[in-house]
Amino acid sequence: MRHSARTAHRSPVRAAARLAVVVPLVCALSALVSCTKQEEALTTPCGVVVDGSGSAAAVKQGFDSEAKLKDSLVEFLTDQKCGTVDFAPITRSSRSSSCRQGQVDLDPPHDANTDQKVQRANAQRNAAVAALAELKCARSQNGSDVWGALARIGEAVPGDGEAPKLLVVSDFAQADPEFSLSRHDLSTKARRAKVIDSLVKERGLPGIEGMDVFPVGLGMQYSAKPSEADDFESFWVEALEGRAKAHVDTQYKR
Repeated sequence: MRHSARTAHRSPVRAAARLAVVVPLVCALSALVSCTKQEEALTTPCGVVVDGSGSAAAVKQGFDSEAKLKDSLVEFLTDQKCGTVDFAPITRSSRSSSCRQGQVDLDPPHDANTDQKVQRANAQRNAAVAALAELKCARSQNGSDVWGALARIGEAVPGDGEAPKLLVVSDFAQADPEFSLSRHDLSTKARRAKVIDSLVKERGLPGIEGMDVFPVGLGMQYSAKPSEADDFESFWVEALEGRAKAHVDTQYKR
């Protein structure tokens, strides 16, 4: 009877001790399940412009816009912490082109148990599919109205928050039915200014003030002519920064 009494006396004590260990463990596990760490919100509005002109083809004299798009898009979206991405084509008449891809949400709504890394990776894949579809369509409307495409993407991206980031996959060889850059002398700053004056007078300014423009392929057609390449790139920097009041960043130029 004594033995039984001791056992009866110790059992509640042992049970309480075990409970003291188990309860914190259960609480900790519950916290892990219900309070999954959430990623920092992605809020930067972004835009992607793709060149469907003949010079963007995968040929010897082209710069292969498809390859450059595939090589730079995901890196751009990740680096710039893009929350949304809109698209615009470079065609013979970019502003009126029928090529249209809807905005892709790169940070979709989620709950506490969502694996955001997987969700965001899927969203970036959707963006890549949309960009390639935009390029395919642009190729069916061959032309090179770069200025019009910049105006169109400026209208498409949200402008009421952070400064938008624009990836422009193009050699920037402006050549639409009314204005061909190759016909103009860009050899001095004064001459470039006159060409910019003419372009702005005819087309106005694209609404990209304050935006960051990341060109991919800029001036690649002049790879064998360094002096002409310098003049060509200077023209676009002077046009985009000096007139359109955007900022040019060659991080993804390649």
